Amino acid sequence: MNLGEGKSDRKLLLILTGIMVVLIAGVSILSPTAADKDPRPTSYNAAPGGAKAAYLILEDLAHSQGRSISRWKQPLHELSNLQADRTTLILAEPRYAATDRNTFAADIKSFLEHGGRVLTTDSAGALLLPGGAVKPRGMLRGGLCESTPEGPGALARSGQVEFDEHDQWDGEGPQYRVQQRCGADAVVVSYAVGKGEALWWTSASPLSNSGLKHDANLRLLLASVGEGRDMVFDESLHEEIIPSLWDTAKGLPLGWLSLQAIALFVLLVLSFSRRRGPLRMPVTLPRSSPVEFAESMGDLYEKGRATSAATEAARRRLLRLLTREAGVSQAAVQQGPEAIAEALQTRLGNEVKTLAATIAAHLRDAEDVRRTSISAHSALTLVQALNGDAEAVRAKLRVGERAIA
Repeated sequence: MNLGEGKSDRKLLLILTGIMVVLIAGVSILSPTAADKDPRPTSYNAAPGGAKAAYLILEDLAHSQGRSISRWKQPLHELSNLQADRTTLILAEPRYAATDRNTFAADIKSFLEHGGRVLTTDSAGALLLPGGAVKPRGMLRGGLCESTPEGPGALARSGQVEFDEHDQWDGEGPQYRVQQRCGADAVVVSYAVGKGEALWWTSASPLSNSGLKHDANLRLLLASVGEGRDMVFDESLHEEIIPSLWDTAKGLPLGWLSLQAIALFVLLVLSFSRRRGPLRMPVTLPRSSPVEFAESMGDLYEKGRATSAATEAARRRLLRLLTREAGVSQAAVQQGPEAIAEALQTRLGNEVKTLAATIAAHLRDAEDVRRTSISAHSALTLVQALNGDAEAVRAKLRVGERAIA
């Protein structure tokens, strides 16, 4: 291998890796994060439209005054487990299915009637309050609206509050106390429900992370939650509240990262697999294979027409059986097949007369093969016959042994 060529490959790889790292860092810093576009006013959302800052401010306030604050993730019907007369429930832009509206409204009403305080926002929040209704704003639609305080109430004393595009309260009656207006539109309303109090804002913008920069917005939030009350920030009516690992990674240029990682992987494969890949020899059957050995021996015997070797081996096996197990003497074996048949008949009785004659005939054929050549088929037939004779003799011997026993 050319060492200079290897060094050149490594140098090119290092240069491309450095360029990729610089691109990833630059795109990660300059690309806007998706989290900044999340408009939901949840206590987990740190984007401008989120309410994480409001939750942290109220948390500090609660700890300093010996109160408690928590996130509510249970179903609303479990609000009955709270001590309503000392608790404020915050529903910032709740989202729910239309089929659940009446059920949720009944849960909120029960909480209010037992002394609870409920702060809710926008049109969906108004529909959860007893008698709550909204209508489109009367002013021309635009951006922010600086409200005008109305009356001496605590919410009015907060000063001019900034709201984004809004609807106006549509409930009529002396029980509804308008605290703030945008033009003629009622945008902050409070009223009593049983032993509790309901408060409605036209939007959640005053408690958003960007909205709390204004003092009036913060004063409105503090006045709405009330003094000496525990606070519960509802998260059960928000979707995807707790950020997952995927949500955290949304701000990263994952597409670019994936493409560059794939490109780097391909480059590594192309650079190092050319000369460093494993060598694989063609699959061949080893010469030591039993199958090849058997086939080779068969071919050798066929070419040499060595049929006598097989028949001679079978003849000797039969003679060994006759002398060692059947009791035929060696002298009879040397005299020939007829003497063997006579000795076998004498040894086992007249019932083996036919078998003895057959054995003699087969032994004569095997001796003839030693002098003349026969076909492979004939040799196979003779070998099978000699083996069959051996098995027949063994069977007769077993019968005789059982008879003696």
